[in-house]
This record gives sequence, C-alpha cells and structure tokens, in this order.
Amino acid sequence: MDPIPKTASMATLIRPVDPISDPPPTKTPTNKGISIMPRAQTSHPLDPLSAAEISVAVATVRAAGATPEVRDSMRFIEVVLVEPDKHVVALADAYFFPPFQPSLLPRTKGGPVIPSRLPSRQARLIVYNKKSNETSIWVVELSEVHAATRGGHHRGKVISSKVVPNVQPPMDAMEYAECEAVVKDFPPFREAMKRRGIEDMDLVMVDPWCVGYHSTADAPSRRLAKPLIFCRTESDCPMENGYARPVEGIHVLVDMQNMVVIEFEDRKLVPLPPADPLRNYTAGETRGGVDRSDVKPLQIIQPEGPSFRVNGNFIEWQKWNFRIGFTPREGLVIYSVAYVDGSRGRRPVAHRLSIVEMVVPYGDPNDPHYRKNAFDAGEDGLGKNAHSLKKGCDCLGYIKYFDAHFTNFTGGVETIENCVCLHEEDHGILWKHQDWRTGLAEVRRSRRLSVSFVCTVANYEYGFFWHFYQDGKIEAEVKLTGILSLGALQPGETRKYGTTIAPGLYAPVHQHFFVARMDMAVDCKPGEAFNQVVEVNLKVEEPGKNNAHNNAFYAEEELHRSELQAMRDCNPLTARHWIVRNTRNVNRTGQLTGFKLVPGSNCLPLAGSEAKFLRRAAFLKHNLWVTPYAHEEMYPGGEFPNQNPRVGEGLATWVKQNRSLEEADIVLWYVFGVTHVPRLEDWPVMPVERIGFMLMPHGFFNCSPAVDVPPSTTTDLELKENDIATKPIQNGIIAKL
Repeated sequence: MDPIPKTASMATLIRPVDPISDPPPTKTPTNKGISIMPRAQTSHPLDPLSAAEISVAVATVRAAGATPEVRDSMRFIEVVLVEPDKHVVALADAYFFPPFQPSLLPRTKGGPVIPSRLPSRQARLIVYNKKSNETSIWVVELSEVHAATRGGHHRGKVISSKVVPNVQPPMDAMEYAECEAVVKDFPPFREAMKRRGIEDMDLVMVDPWCVGYHSTADAPSRRLAKPLIFCRTESDCPMENGYARPVEGIHVLVDMQNMVVIEFEDRKLVPLPPADPLRNYTAGETRGGVDRSDVKPLQIIQPEGPSFRVNGNFIEWQKWNFRIGFTPREGLVIYSVAYVDGSRGRRPVAHRLSIVEMVVPYGDPNDPHYRKNAFDAGEDGLGKNAHSLKKGCDCLGYIKYFDAHFTNFTGGVETIENCVCLHEEDHGILWKHQDWRTGLAEVRRSRRLSVSFVCTVANYEYGFFWHFYQDGKIEAEVKLTGILSLGALQPGETRKYGTTIAPGLYAPVHQHFFVARMDMAVDCKPGEAFNQVVEVNLKVEEPGKNNAHNNAFYAEEELHRSELQAMRDCNPLTARHWIVRNTRNVNRTGQLTGFKLVPGSNCLPLAGSEAKFLRRAAFLKHNLWVTPYAHEEMYPGGEFPNQNPRVGEGLATWVKQNRSLEEADIVLWYVFGVTHVPRLEDWPVMPVERIGFMLMPHGFFNCSPAVDVPPSTTTDLELKENDIATKPIQNGIIAKL
C-alpha cells in the first residue's frame, strides 16, 4: 500500500478494514493490511448468533405457539447465544479453531479424546406475550444446516420453555416509539401542553422511563412506563437540543401492554424555560456560533497496516489473543483472554470479561427526579442501544469493524453495521532511562489495542472500551458524554439538589455506577479451578525498634476465604487492591503468579440505606464481590430488574451461601462509579468524563514483558521543527514572558 500523502482527506485516513479473502495455500500471505489466518469452516461456540441463526430461533419458537393467537402475541425481547460449558470451548480452541492448541486441555490418562464434531449451537430467547402479559424463556437448538438457512424450513428444535412469573422483561425501542405517539395523541395531554403555549405536537419529545419499583403500585402484574416530557422550540431544526426545555408538572403513567394512558394529572403549571441561546451543539452557524479555525489535521498513518490479525472473531495482537462477542444486554464481551509468553506458551488470564449492569440514581427528592434510577443494561440493553459507527467514529488509523445482529420486538432481525471498533492507538512513553554517566538513553513508545462500542440511552452516551497493552495490562474504560437530564425552575427559584446552568434550567446531582463481571482464569486451563483472591493494604509500621526512623511501611496481604469475607470497598488511604493468584504456578522467585485489580477513582451510593432503588441494586453497597463460577449467575440484580419487587435479588443473595474461595474458579464483580455534580461546562453537551480500572500482571512474568518492544523507527513522515509554522506574538510583554 502506498503511503498516504499529506494532502489526503480525512475520509481516507479513517479507513475501515474489510475482511480479506483467504490467500491460496501456495502463495505467501501479504503483510499489507490485516493478516487473515485460515478460517474455520463453522461458527466457533462463542461467536455471536448470526442473522440467520436468529431468524431460525424466532421462527422455531413462533411455530411452537399453541394457537394463532399465542403466536401473534409473541414479542421477542432478546435472542442470544447459549454459551457452552468451558470444556466445549477448550475442545474448539484445541482442535477446531484458532489458536489450535491441544495443550489447552487438561492432561488425561490415555490422552485426549478428540470428538468428530462439536455440540450444536443453541439460542436462548426471552419472549413477552403481549396478550397475557407473561414472560417466557425458550432454548432452541440450531444445527449447522438450520443456521445456514435464510429462507424456508425455519425449524430448529425446542429444547425447553418455561414461563417466569412475576417479572417484566426489558423495554424495547418499538414500545418507546409507540408510547410517545400514544401520549402525544392523548387529549388531556394536548390540553396541558396548550396551557403551556404548545400546540404543535411535532415539537414535543416523550422519553418513556421504566417505573422501577417504589411500591406495590409498580408491581410487575402491569407493564408500566412513566415518561419524561421535553419540548423543542423549532420544528424545522432536527438537531435542536430538545432536552433544553423540560416540561414539568405533568404526571403520566402508561400501560405498555395495552398502550393506553392509565393515569394523567396536570399537577402544577411550571412555565417552559426560555429558549437558551447556548442550547445547541452542532457545527458553526447551525448552532449560532463560530468554530475555531486553528485545528490542523492529525493524520494516523500505518503504511504497513496494523499489527493485529483477525480470523472471524478471534484476535491476535502483541502476544495477546482473545475473542470478541456481543450481546443485546451487555454489548461488548471479551472471551478467552490469553498471553503468549515465549517458552511458557499460551497463558490464560480470563475466560470472560463484560459490563453486566449499570445504574444511574438521581439525588433530587422532587417529582419526577426521585424516580430516575435507570438500570440501563437490565431495563433497556446496552447492546441494543449501540450505534453504527458509520454515523460517526472517533477512531483514527486502520480500523476493523464488527457488525451486531439483534431481534426487534416483532421478531425481525436488525443489523447494526460497524458496531464494534478494533484499532491500535499510540499511548505515549512505554518506558525510558538515560544513563547520566554515559548520556546514553533507551526509550520505547507504548501502543495499545482498543476494542470498543458506543451506545445512547435517552440523553446520555456511553463509550465502553477494553484496552490491551504491551506490558501485559488490561484496562476497562467507560467514557461518559451526551446531554444532561434537566429540570425546570420557577422564576427566581433555586434548588440545592442540582446546578443552575441556564435561566429556568437546572441539572440534578446524580451518580453513574457500572458493574464489571470478570470470570478469571489466571494460568488456569479450562476445567481447572486454581485461583484465589488476596487483598493488599499498605500498613504503617508501629514506632519502635523495627521503625526507629518512623519511615517504615509495608504491604499486608489477606486471603479472602469465603464470599461474605470478600465483600469489600475501595480504600485509597491504604492503596487497597486485590490480586487473583494461581495456587499452583510460581514465578522465578517462587511467588504465586497473579493479576491484580487496581481501582481507579470510585464512589459508593450517596442515597440513604432505605432508598427504594437499593432494593433492586443491593450490589451497589460494595465495590468488590467475589463468587465461585456458576453458569446461571450472570447479572448482579437478577435477570429481570425491571419493576422487580424482590429485595436483594442476584449478587447480594448468591453470596449468602458463603461458598469457599480458597481455591476456586473465581469471578470478580467490580462496581465502579462517578458522582456527577453538573457544571456549566457540561452544557449543552458534556465533554467526555472517564472512569475505569486496570488488570495488571503481578508476579505473572519473570520480568517486564515490555522489555522486548523494539525502538521506534525514524520515518520521513516525522515533522521537523523547521516545518512548524510560527507566528510572531504581537504583544511585547507577552513575548518577553
């Protein structure tokens, strides 16, 4: 590939990478673009369901409906892969798919038994019956023939089905759109808006929110939504920020099963806030402003292509390898994370990494804000709300995109093209030292591989990133942006539970919490359960003969032996962190090999212990939970948090078993959050705020794994100092400074 000239347009710099067809066996694979390894013939057991497989699963379940009325009433909330047992994944990775390593399997007497084929893939469906208000779970077997079928004969095999009582499944975008139309067409609502000077319903925005669970009135016997109302000022401006004019004082409750307004009250006439001249965020004159003119192009050029290799969903990069998955609820999932460590071979680190839940509680006790406690994964779905990055991607350089397939509410298949982004990033200095005696220096630049997706849940955007580094670290990062959820103020009114950001507008204080579920496998082959968790706190040595100079401190370790002991919180005063260790593997100094969880900035819920949302979110009460692996324990608030009346369902209940953790298949649940006291600078669109944590090798290697990174090479593309245009500073005083 030819180098990109300096005059190249940005469209040529943000370059999507299409899959490259397999080269003939007799030819040497090219080193330009992304190297594609020989492809396996069927889907890997962990590959997300294809569009065809989803169609087969939906058609199979629909055909199994007892009557035409039942079949017509089926609404499809979720269709996902049934992830197989870990030994099936091990067989696949040993003999059928990359990395093709039989050494992954535990040793057995007489040698391994190699199967002729893998078990058929299965799909799990959550189905809502709109007629009966029942939720059911189905499991369908998909054969290879069925999975490849795109038309006709859509019959898999129903393995099981059951009705789950007393639950409500997540809401769907189709329901939200229908709810908005129903509210806007409701005569008392139109009359209430007319009292506020609004007759054009095209200006009105109705954002349905799940009601949560505050009393028996919210019981899951009814499928309910409590919308928030906003109003734009210009009907001919599709990019106008409608969230700048919240409509307060109107109480609406919608029966989402029958799509009717069941409660309505115009409680208080709060005037609409005046149109804020700073409300819009589009470019230049379209927002009523002028864009800065001194931003020069920044080109990311990889003339030999990227350093990663892709085969389907299997990724190899800088000794790391893993698989990419995607679900409607979690979004991005990282499977089978391992590091290739020279003569020690492929060393597993984690079986599965994902963000399984997030909760956004607001701190304003006034109506309607006290009810704003969104469970964005469990009530809506992070994956289902993901963006197609065709519409805007902040990644530069070579990019490999992955599509995502979902069912919609009526059972059709929808595809989000370019949903997941894979690319490399420069990350500053990796390491450096200069010998002051000789003047000789060695320096290496850091590079990281980023896998990410972005979703929008109503007014907020969330970017979810997993970064892999050359020194063996893994970083989970969430980028928060989007638009604040606002309230309206009466003339002259202020509220201490938020920040006034414009005349008549205030932004309530709130928190964002995320739960990472990490099924660890540090130096464990599939089937092995040789991990334990150790907490490390820095201790100050007591004054005395061991601390004569009062300068001594040391790291004290404590083994978490059971689940109840492992309910822990962050403590920056003691530099608290946790290490997942392998109980059977040691490094060259005899220490157990491990990976440590290093917290970033964090917080705990500021709401009182009796806050209603904590009934469903008891898992927020601690930053760290540890459980032994159990296949059905996936979501910390239970599978159905929407309108959930059960107290402490999920993680807080599972740990009461107090199972042993001394040598186990360890699952870490790390809860991390940010407390958001809004600023004027967060308006009209919030600059990204970052939050996350790090998984860092701790005695896993015998020395720095980054010492073999080669020096950077000087290229003709480097910009010399003489090439940088300078302008004389006019002000003499500033020039002297």
